[in-house]
Amino acid sequence: MSDERPDRIWHKTAPEGPWDVIVIGSGMGGMTAAAMLSKIGKRVLVLEQHYVPGGFTHTFKRKGRKTGYVWDVGVHAVGEVTPHSLTGKLLKDLSRDELEWTSLGPVYDEFHYPGGFRIDFPDSPQKFRANLVEAFPEEEKAIDRYLELVREIAAGMRGYYLARTLPRWTRIISDRTISKTANQWLDRTAEDVHAELTDNPKLQAIFAAQWGYYGVPPSRASFAMQALVVKHFLHGGYYPKGGSQQIAKALLGTVAANGGWTRIRADVDQILIERGRAVGVRMKDGEEIRSKKVISCAGVAATLERLVPESVAESDWAQSVTTLTPGPAHLCLYLGFKGDIRTAGASAANKWFYETWTPEDETWEVKPGSIGRASCLYTSFPSLKDPDHEPGEGERHTGEVVTFVPWDVFEKWSGTEWHKRGDDYEALKQEIHDAMLAQFFEHMPELKPMLDYSELSTPLSTDHFCRPLKGSIYGLEPTPTRFRNRYLSPITPIPGLYFGGSEVSSVGVIGAMMGGVLAVASAEPLKGWQYLKSIMTSD
Repeated sequence: MSDERPDRIWHKTAPEGPWDVIVIGSGMGGMTAAAMLSKIGKRVLVLEQHYVPGGFTHTFKRKGRKTGYVWDVGVHAVGEVTPHSLTGKLLKDLSRDELEWTSLGPVYDEFHYPGGFRIDFPDSPQKFRANLVEAFPEEEKAIDRYLELVREIAAGMRGYYLARTLPRWTRIISDRTISKTANQWLDRTAEDVHAELTDNPKLQAIFAAQWGYYGVPPSRASFAMQALVVKHFLHGGYYPKGGSQQIAKALLGTVAANGGWTRIRADVDQILIERGRAVGVRMKDGEEIRSKKVISCAGVAATLERLVPESVAESDWAQSVTTLTPGPAHLCLYLGFKGDIRTAGASAANKWFYETWTPEDETWEVKPGSIGRASCLYTSFPSLKDPDHEPGEGERHTGEVVTFVPWDVFEKWSGTEWHKRGDDYEALKQEIHDAMLAQFFEHMPELKPMLDYSELSTPLSTDHFCRPLKGSIYGLEPTPTRFRNRYLSPITPIPGLYFGGSEVSSVGVIGAMMGGVLAVASAEPLKGWQYLKSIMTSD
């Protein structure tokens, strides 16, 4: 294996085969799977339909190549990336130590509620407990039990993930043994567990304050999903030094250094299945590329709906997945500022501005002529998170404001061409842009005179560039129903075909990463687990 970084690590063309494994999709799950396969000696071809790899880890730029603004599209805070965690050790090795992470500081998330209530989520478990108890002193017992459950469930998920890599016929046994604890809490909603812990509605809302990181309110969310997010950030949030685009450069650099390749603008039409086995893919232009195995990290439901033969798509097992509900779509307001935004209240910490104490107001029900207000605005300032950011003479900084919205609002324009969607779409987009910006400035008014650029992306942008079902940023909703589905695992009923990414694991950057790890451990169990063991036992 080579430790040298090649001059070029992706292109619209690719070297000739043969390929051991084709990985469909270059999101976090696909990149992780490809890098890990490369580490165990497999020659991998990654196929990415977009002109930039990285999925939700990629970045884009506006207003000039040298002096413009750069935004990430999905990396706002990542936990468990230090060498003290398994995921941190994995990223360090898979990136050949080329990924550096910087802390968001003592506080990574700030929550603002009606009535001037604010609570910070810090980078210390002890401080996190202290903040909760200070805000709700009469609820100390409920808080301690809540944190106890978080630790219990996080520990139990290890057995759950291991069980996902075992043959399906072992599921009856594994469900009653190694994944028993996780299954118990995956099968319960957060709302039910909160109600058992406390009857204080405001504390229940704080327990669920981070539901935006997995996209489902407590009435439908699996409690285990919420517990995993809390555990994920117990020691704070981090951001990749140099910006989120460094993730693709590092992981796909490992692929190229070991004889693999990433091909961009590579649109897969169908996974080839011959004599019941996956043997490669057919591209949209008719080209066929063969491989010994195929790992799809393009979303399990999306793969079964779009990339398999009709006979597979109509099977009972495939239908059990494609009938599950995708998570919400989102809007993102990308902002460019001139001036020292720190003086106006901006920081590396993410700010959640809630308009209500009710976490069930999940999406902004926008309609032309009746826009209203978003129930929550999630705000991030990427330029303040990255120590390598150079603001220049103009003191340029970036901000992002995110909220959820129903896909149905935009579905009628699905299939229209990017930047050519029609006057009615542009009018609605402008109306939403103006309302969202005005609401944001209500919370951070001192930033208003510094605004230099603003642009709204809608779920149609997500659909165009990343192609999740119904524009969902998180894939399938992490509900008890989802986690009961036994086909949402890396191993499929089709030999040679495996699934990776967040839908076989859990949501978010690290969830998708672990989905890629599980795919490799399933496709190459001997070498895969040997590699993981070497990482687990490393200093």
